[in-house]
Amino acid sequence: MTDRPTSVDSPAGPALGPGTGRTVRSAVVLGGSLAGLLAARALVGFADRVTVVERDVLPDGPEPRRNLPQARHVHMLWSGGARAVEELVPGVGESLLDAGAHRLAVTTDMVALAPQGWFRRWDESHHVFLCGRDLLDATVRAHVLDDDRIKLIEHAEVLGLEGTSEAVTGVRVRGSDGSRRTLHADLVVDATGRASRTPQWLRELGLPEPPRRVVDSGLAYASRMYRAPGPARHGYPVVNVQADPRGARPGRAGVLMPVEDGCWMVSLSGTRGTEPPTDGAEFTRFAREELRHPVIADLLAGAEALTDISVTRTTSNRRHYYERMPAWPENFTVIGDALAAYNPIYGHGMSVAAQSAVALRDVIRRQGWGTPGLSRSVQKAVARPVAAAWDLATSQDIFYPGATEQGPTLRDRLLAAYVGRLMRTATGNGRIARRVTDVTSLERGAEVLLAPSVLLAAAIGPLKPPLSGPPLLPEEWKAAE
Repeated sequence: MTDRPTSVDSPAGPALGPGTGRTVRSAVVLGGSLAGLLAARALVGFADRVTVVERDVLPDGPEPRRNLPQARHVHMLWSGGARAVEELVPGVGESLLDAGAHRLAVTTDMVALAPQGWFRRWDESHHVFLCGRDLLDATVRAHVLDDDRIKLIEHAEVLGLEGTSEAVTGVRVRGSDGSRRTLHADLVVDATGRASRTPQWLRELGLPEPPRRVVDSGLAYASRMYRAPGPARHGYPVVNVQADPRGARPGRAGVLMPVEDGCWMVSLSGTRGTEPPTDGAEFTRFAREELRHPVIADLLAGAEALTDISVTRTTSNRRHYYERMPAWPENFTVIGDALAAYNPIYGHGMSVAAQSAVALRDVIRRQGWGTPGLSRSVQKAVARPVAAAWDLATSQDIFYPGATEQGPTLRDRLLAAYVGRLMRTATGNGRIARRVTDVTSLERGAEVLLAPSVLLAAAIGPLKPPLSGPPLLPEEWKAAE
């Protein structure tokens, strides 16, 4: 296993702080991706040492890494998540912009076709950061690992938790050379993503598996990087053609997203029965003939393909309800995709991970390091941002055939009917569009959509007539030629 500088706890247990007479506080974070790094940053205000254990060898810069296939597809950091990242890692937003990332206004810089029609480009309500996942991760990683209190152990496999059903005391790890050791810790955070083995580890400690739910739309993603036409390399909007989950045909969607270096990342997706192709010519044909509008294909006509097509099929919504377990061990918490993973088409995973790291910090700040019941309180706190993104994703995906064994419940159908009405209203009512983006940007909870003024607006419907086509400006059409 590869260590980057600073020391870790020995198998014998925690050490004493030099000349202080007090025990050194230590934390171990499992997983060195975005969720793990932000969790580590959240903990340095309380722990003297934070060790991040990562199974891969992470690149020094914005380069591809193993076991992160979703990096080849579009990513979006909504303002609710961007604010959380900046709160934990001050200056990271400026660093991203300096490296070529884009900050676009919601919905001013967005051209989006919802099932209910084209959205207008209203005045800015919130914002998004857009760039490749490699650049985002590298920028956050450089900021976080610049802190001497955080140590990264790479190329190490986590074998299991140390401790009992009442309290976790550390983790067992194995290096690439087969060597094994135990890292003792006052707090262990699982941020290992979709591959998390926490259910198994809990069983080994004598605890039951948590309640779990899966909503799988069957969606597959195919993505390709393009060089944008010269005039379109700066200041171009996001173009998003959404699927209709309640249509007669499988869901087909596409998004064109400006990223760094004057490029466009284009992702096409389809649910069961209409998977996007891996062939270049078929990729363009799919964008033209299978999506609900050919605008993305029209824009690609003037762009240069730079990469092969990357495909990902691991896109199900999957959530573990750890906060509902009757017993939960002290000194252990789960965040990020290890807790809940979402259909990436909605772009909320990174933002929820950031907000969960802030929740982790806030609970420790409020209750105190090592206090009884701290881990359970953390688990309940991180469930709140998770629930918001979960409801946004599953309320749509549950209507695709085969998404669940039982199909949509009556609650699902009533909720979807109201949301559909609200989205139609948002196409022609700027105030309601702002309320919707309050929620989709993860800036406010879904309760704002139940305010009396919003309910009344939804009953009245849109105040402006529907748009007949994509609201691209003449100069944007021209720039893409």
